[in-house]
Amino acid sequence: MGSVVMRLALTGSIGMGKSTVAKMFERAGVAVFDADAVVRDLQANDPALIFAIGERFPGTVTNGVLDRERLALKVLGFPAELEALEAIVHPAVQSARTHFIEKNRDAPALLFDIPLLFETEGENAFDKIIVVSAPPEIQRERVLSRPGMTAKKLDAILSRQMRDDEKRKRADFVVDTGGDLSTTERQVGDILSCLGIGRGG
Repeated sequence: MGSVVMRLALTGSIGMGKSTVAKMFERAGVAVFDADAVVRDLQANDPALIFAIGERFPGTVTNGVLDRERLALKVLGFPAELEALEAIVHPAVQSARTHFIEKNRDAPALLFDIPLLFETEGENAFDKIIVVSAPPEIQRERVLSRPGMTAKKLDAILSRQMRDDEKRKRADFVVDTGGDLSTTERQVGDILSCLGIGRGG
């Protein structure tokens, strides 16, 4: 067996540019596990999970299809309801994550894109933590330009997330996405060099 693969966590509040940064790591040969994408996939394609959510949150599933907007209305701003949803979804995500680790055991490093890393106290499972950050006015502008997003919905999401300055303090590395893409790419390159990974895989 080879050496233990380095596990990196990528986190940051909504609208900070995590997806953009994750793609940069992916292009450098780092395998990426996107927790949110996995949840979206499960909620669209896993019949047992969809059924369980429909049972717990009546009115969110029609003909085997989950209405994510309707589900969001039932859980955003209601901590106990959100907890109930996470209890249903979490085991399936864990299973997908185990499969991902197994499948990529020969990668130089694994990057886990986890928006609520600190909020769920998951940081101890990783070797290094990378926080993606941007000035608050840029963050708001990005998020409010998304389809279906409102200031009220954004505030509800932010109320669940640790403050950006607190996340920056806890990070091993910070990627500032407030500038242009080339500046962000340079920061990612610096992190890869520092960790000794990403040199052509």
